[in-house]
Amino acid sequence: MSLGTEEKQKLINTHQVHPTDTGSAEVQIAMLTERITKLSKHLQSNIHDFSSRQGLLKMIGQRKRLLSYVRNKSEKRYIELIEKLSIRG
Repeated sequence: MSLGTEEKQKLINTHQVHPTDTGSAEVQIAMLTERITKLSKHLQSNIHDFSSRQGLLKMIGQRKRLLSYVRNKSEKRYIELIEKLSIRG
């Protein structure tokens, strides 16, 4: 369920704000979204994995808090981010 080094670097490169950025809210949201996607697929086949379900809910909450932070800082960045990640319908 964790991300490999290559996957992390790819996500950082596509979502970074400036060339040395590795921990901005956009990068963190992108990484959380990828982990949430992988964990959701895992839980579809392992329905009794309750500890992973709890971790998934915590990650969703963290992503929600980061998204609200980005939205409060800049509505334009928020809209671009959710379109790029396609996380909202």
